[in-house]
Amino acid sequence: MLGPQVWSSVRQGLSRSLSRNVRGWASGEGKKVDIAGIYPPVTTPFTATAEVDYGKLEENLHKLGTFPFRGFVVQGSNGEFPFLTSSERLEVVSRVRQAMPKNKLLLAGSGCESTQATVEMTVSMAQVGADAAMVVTPCYYRGRMSSAALIHHYTKVADLSPIPVVLYSVPANTGLDLPVDAVVTLSQHPNIVGMKDSGGDVTRIGLIVHKTRKQDFQLLAGSAGFLMASYALGAVGGVCALANVLGAQVCQLERLCLTGQWEDAQKLQHRLIEPNAAVTRRFGIPGLKKMMDWFGYYGGPCRAPLQELSPAEEEALRVDFTSNGWL
Repeated sequence: MLGPQVWSSVRQGLSRSLSRNVRGWASGEGKKVDIAGIYPPVTTPFTATAEVDYGKLEENLHKLGTFPFRGFVVQGSNGEFPFLTSSERLEVVSRVRQAMPKNKLLLAGSGCESTQATVEMTVSMAQVGADAAMVVTPCYYRGRMSSAALIHHYTKVADLSPIPVVLYSVPANTGLDLPVDAVVTLSQHPNIVGMKDSGGDVTRIGLIVHKTRKQDFQLLAGSAGFLMASYALGAVGGVCALANVLGAQVCQLERLCLTGQWEDAQKLQHRLIEPNAAVTRRFGIPGLKKMMDWFGYYGGPCRAPLQELSPAEEEALRVDFTSNGWL
C-alpha cells in the first residue's frame, strides 16, 4: 500500500506541477513539456565485484555532457534496471541529477510490474531529481495486458505522478507493443507528454504521430537505426544507445533532419545502421559497454546473468564499426 508519506508527496507534487516551471517541463500555460531532442540511455557501470560504480557513472556523464543532447535517460533497458535494487535505482537517478548539466532534462525509467509499485517508484524518482518518468509496459502477465489494462495502468500512474510521464514500448524486451489505440487514448491525458517507441516499425510510428496530431504529444524513436525515418514521419527526437559512443554523429543526424538536408542525412544514416544494430539487437548491452571501453568511456562488466562478449563476438563488433569508418 502507498504509505502516508508517499501519498503526501504525491499530493504536494501534483499541486506543484500545476504552477511551477522546473528545468523546462512546463513550456507555457496548458502546454506540456517539450521533450524534443536526442537522449543517450545511460548505462550503469559496475565494478569487478558487481557493485554500482558511481564514480565511473559520473565520469561518463561529464564526457557525455559535452554533446548537444537534450538530456539523458537513466534506468532504461541499457541501464540494466531489472538487475538493480530499488535503492540502487534511486541512487543512480540522484547521482546522475547531481553530475549532469542543469539545463538538460533527466528522464528516469520508473516502470515496475504493478501499478502500485510504479506509482511509488515514480514519486521517489521525482523526489531525487527526475524531470520526467519513462514508464515501460508491464509484461510478466503479457497475455492479460490488453489495451484496457494498459490504459488503466498508465492513467493511474499519470494521475498520481508529480512529474510528466513518457510511455515506453520496447517489444524486444517485453514481448508486447503498446497498442496504438491505447496510445491514442493516453495521449489525451494532461500529464502524459509523449512516447519512446523502440519497436522499429516506422509505419506504426507514422500512424501514432498521425493519430495523436491533435494532442500535445511527442514521439521519440527508440534507436538510431530508424532515426531518420522517424524524423521524416514526425518524430521529434530519439533515445539512442549508439549516442553513448557516437554522440556527435547521432546529433549531426538530428541536425541534418531538422534542417531538411535529407541527402546528407541519408548517407550518415546508412553508416550508422550496422554499428547501431551491433550495440542493440546483435550484441546488446555487453556490446555497447565494450564499445564504450574502446571509445574512451567506462563500459566495464554487466551484472549477472548478462555475460561479456566472446572473442569472436568482439571481433564481429569491431568489424561493424571499422567497416563504416568509425574505428
